[in-house]
Amino acid sequence: MSDKTSRPDPSLRLYGRRKGKRLRSGRKALIDNALSSLQIDLDSCVEPITCEHLFQHGVDALWLEIGFGSGEHIAAQALAHPNIGFIGAEVFENGIASLLQHCEQKNLSNIRIFNDDVRALIPALERGVLERVFLLYPDPWPKTRHAKRRFICTESLSKLARVMSPGAELRIATDHPIYARWCLLHGPIHPYFDWKVSSPDDWRQRPSDSIATRYEKKALREGRIPFYLTLTRSASRKGKNLA
Repeated sequence: MSDKTSRPDPSLRLYGRRKGKRLRSGRKALIDNALSSLQIDLDSCVEPITCEHLFQHGVDALWLEIGFGSGEHIAAQALAHPNIGFIGAEVFENGIASLLQHCEQKNLSNIRIFNDDVRALIPALERGVLERVFLLYPDPWPKTRHAKRRFICTESLSKLARVMSPGAELRIATDHPIYARWCLLHGPIHPYFDWKVSSPDDWRQRPSDSIATRYEKKALREGRIPFYLTLTRSASRKGKNLA
């Protein structure tokens, strides 16, 4: 895989919504005043983006959460791992405001926010810089004609593989059986990812160092069963072709 980074493809189309209910004054103030100091701006970043560029105080590793929702998971991880730097990627303004509130209340200095399509960020990152990636309860786009909108696909996994270090984990959670099946069809067969299974019930067990997100709690209340899949970045290719 090439080390070359480039500006994102302008043809990328983002399908997720950016705004929801009108923000309360306190959260709007956080967007107006606090976001700029934590925001990753590709136009002003020197590429490739490294840990040192994002965290001048120094961190031991860099983790990424794709679509952090209301931010409770990434905030809990950042609080539990102050030596780790975190990037949270989210376009939903209400969720961004929620994470900013978590950062303010918990005095978190090890989070940076990318408030745009994560597919634009990934090519700008340094090769092998990520040691863990979270994709928790993404939009499953259950209709067949919308399958191309799903983040998990050969192309996205290939781009992630370039910026993940050997042994790094990609943790996926979903409560939708179609998306779970889709992940199993695309993840374990990818030439740069392995699925290490220790028991038949692995898919039922949330990682012990993780928390239940707001969305997961809602799914459980409504009788939907979460599915957990952890893929490990292989040290070498398993196949001949890599998209």
